[in-house]
Amino acid sequence: MAGVTLLRPKPLDIVKDKKIEQDFEPSMKTLLRILKTMTDNGPEAKTSLSVDTKLNYTRLAKHIVWLEKKGLVESTIDKSKINVGLTAKGKIFASTLADG
Repeated sequence: MAGVTLLRPKPLDIVKDKKIEQDFEPSMKTLLRILKTMTDNGPEAKTSLSVDTKLNYTRLAKHIVWLEKKGLVESTIDKSKINVGLTAKGKIFASTLADG
């Protein structure tokens, strides 16, 4: 396979286009880590969220898009900077997880 380049979507494109693989199965452990970090820290940039959750950008982006499709988070894109925050529904969901 020498000379073959596999094209992977960039995290910004994943979040911007809101496209993830149809068979994407999010990790519950990862979702909980993201929601807990966002509950503790409030809205933050993708870079900070990636560092705080110890996830690489692409894995984080896929989970963010999945959470967005469920209405639990929303992302805003300013130039090439992605900011992510919990929605009202996401805050309620995250608090029920924390209580359980």
